[in-house]
Amino acid sequence: MSGWGLNWFGGGGAKKKDAPKNAILQLRGQLEMLSKREKHLQHQMDEQDGIARKNVNTNKNVAKAALRRKKQFEHALEQTSSQIMTLEREIYSIETANINKETLDAMKNASNAMKQIHGGLTIDKVDATMEELREQHAIGEEIGEAITQGVANQGLDEGELDDELEAMQQEELDTKMLKTGTVPVSDQVNRLPTPAQGELKRPARQEEEDDEEEELRKLQADMAM
Repeated sequence: MSGWGLNWFGGGGAKKKDAPKNAILQLRGQLEMLSKREKHLQHQMDEQDGIARKNVNTNKNVAKAALRRKKQFEHALEQTSSQIMTLEREIYSIETANINKETLDAMKNASNAMKQIHGGLTIDKVDATMEELREQHAIGEEIGEAITQGVANQGLDEGELDDELEAMQQEELDTKMLKTGTVPVSDQVNRLPTPAQGELKRPARQEEEDDEEEELRKLQADMAM
């Protein structure tokens, strides 16, 4: 009845969750014991080997008995080493499986979090929000332009602008008169294209003269042959 109560209130779930950890702890405890046994057997083997070497020439029976015990310890050592390898493999398998489970649980939690975040979102809602943002940006730009125009036009006198424009026109006219003397501006403009047209025709004539000189050199070369 007490076990049923633990399962009902989550006690069984806690035990199930701690099962990998408890299994690993138990395996590591057994591994530590086997490692100590391995060292002890190795020490016994070395000791019997020393006895056999010491009595190999003086007492062959003692030496043979020592070698027999050494073989027994060697067999036990091989079994112990195999058990250690098995335990290490099991520990690795449990740790790997536990890491895989925890990784999968984390991914499930991430998936649930994404579902909660996207639960209230739809494409239509996103489009509507973006449209509202665009409208607000447009309103902000219009407001900024209106404020800028108000500041720029504040305090301007149209009469002052006309006077400044007239002064600039008079300055330009005076500059042209200084360049042409008493000659009207229209006469100065009409005389300008003549030199330019002459300069444009000179490259074509120069090219023709070069071709003629090339032909003349070819004729001279043929005559020389």
